[in-house]
Amino acid sequence: MLNRTPLRRNLMLITACVVLAAALLSAGFVAWALTPLGPSPEALEALKSDSEVGVTEAPYGWVFAATDDDPVTGFILYPGGRVDPRSYAPFARDLAMHGHAVIVVPMRLNLAVLSPDRAADVIAANPSIRSWTIGGHSLGGTMAAAYAQKAPKSIDALALLASYPAKSTDLSSSDISVISLYGTRDGVLSAESFKQAVPRLPDSTEFVPIEGGNHAQFGSYGSQPGDNRAEVDAQTQMESAVDAVATMMRPLRLRVR
Repeated sequence: MLNRTPLRRNLMLITACVVLAAALLSAGFVAWALTPLGPSPEALEALKSDSEVGVTEAPYGWVFAATDDDPVTGFILYPGGRVDPRSYAPFARDLAMHGHAVIVVPMRLNLAVLSPDRAADVIAANPSIRSWTIGGHSLGGTMAAAYAQKAPKSIDALALLASYPAKSTDLSSSDISVISLYGTRDGVLSAESFKQAVPRLPDSTEFVPIEGGNHAQFGSYGSQPGDNRAEVDAQTQMESAVDAVATMMRPLRLRVR
């Protein structure tokens, strides 16, 4: 009779090796995700409340609001993939100065693709906000666009920062206001994928190139692998981005006042 003991031992050994390899890969992925880019010292400073902008940490994220205003419009910001959400504090602070509540939301393992519906928690917790804009940087923008498609009655506008909607997201027939900002020196954003995504956005989408800007300077976390060196300083790029988003949101603020 055939002795199956060696075969069983080999199968057990192979199974154990596969399980071990999967565990090592998972552990490596988690370790990678939990070592995000940023925040810079400037970003940490921007997290502090002062006489102009109050910053509070809520269960759903960091809330920025001008101290002399009671905002009725809000902006929900999804961070880029593997970027510490605190890296967007300078952007959030500057946009809050235009009269909006700005909420930067953390993501599971620093990846918006793992927490695409975080905006729902923000909206539910802030009933006084009468108009919501959602936006995001890179992967965060992709997931923000997906949420805008999923919850069209909750979101009035979308801001894409060096980002584009996924193939599964089609906003072309939506009446949502969309602005798409990108740096002309971006070395991370796929130009071909960006071009292919344009038909999935409304015809009214405003495309705003930031001359000399790169990928990383939409946040404040230093350089990013694969990116190009910017030809404008970080503050200039940040101000250009904030001004463009604030201009898009101004009619929303006037409409609900």
